[in-house]
Amino acid sequence: MPAARRTTRAAGLPPAGHAPARLRVGVIGAGRVGAVLGAALAAAGHDVVAASGLSAASAGRAARLLPGVPLLPADEVVAAADLVVLAVPDDTLAGLVAGLAGTGTWRAGQLAFHTSGAHGLAVLAPAERAGVLPLALHPAMTFTGAPEDADRLTGAPFGVTSRPAHRAVAETLVLEMGGEPFFVAEDDRRLYHAALVTGANHLVTLVAEAADLLRTAGVGDPARVLTPLLTAALDNGLRRGDRGLTGPVSRGDVGTVADHLETLTERAPESVAAYVAMAQRTTERAVASGRLRRHEGAPLLDLLYEAADPAGSR
Repeated sequence: MPAARRTTRAAGLPPAGHAPARLRVGVIGAGRVGAVLGAALAAAGHDVVAASGLSAASAGRAARLLPGVPLLPADEVVAAADLVVLAVPDDTLAGLVAGLAGTGTWRAGQLAFHTSGAHGLAVLAPAERAGVLPLALHPAMTFTGAPEDADRLTGAPFGVTSRPAHRAVAETLVLEMGGEPFFVAEDDRRLYHAALVTGANHLVTLVAEAADLLRTAGVGDPARVLTPLLTAALDNGLRRGDRGLTGPVSRGDVGTVADHLETLTERAPESVAAYVAMAQRTTERAVASGRLRRHEGAPLLDLLYEAADPAGSR
């Protein structure tokens, strides 16, 4: 007897209604994202029948999260599936979809969704012309390949792009995987993804950079120092936006920023450009939001513009 279907209701959304019939699912790209989504669809009662993955890590992840699912070439995965999950790198997605269309692999009536945040529906056009129902379902969550990835999917926001007639199907699939769907227009997809990259990827770089500078300053356990500070800063930023800013820029302390630039130039010259860029943008936002008055921000910006372009070519 098949397992009971799981249809999760996201906060603020109506019930998903009738879940789609049990689908044969194929996962192309059994990597950090694809294997987790395949496992979530299996838990919702669908039948994951095939997957593809080129690396040893993908094979190991599929064995752990999709036990008993055969690893097959991409065209065979599509041929076996009613629902195809495309969880491949952004730059390979278009070629994969078009290549499968060129060999006549797609068939009318299939569903296909990709997990790319950078792409919308246009990249699926070759499949759609073959009669495939196209969806873009991007989990706005970071996956590292660790065992806790499956737990991170529960309640994760999914950026959904679909044709209006297919929106209910897209949202139901997200709900079945345990996520919470929100709609992103096709024309906004690139900006949406740039926002997430700025927040998540660049945040990791900033944290690692700060930790390295603390080590250079002789602090043996940077995480102990940074954890409470960064946790509070993140909370302030999320709750208060630009009003949550603290530190020398928020006070207009030109001398402190100049001292930072001098010591970074001496002891961590590879960090100067990043510091200047972030301090400049922070100052601009502080002035625009009224956190810093224009006459207070002007000397800071002059200092930072000069540091960014000491030759005066701007």
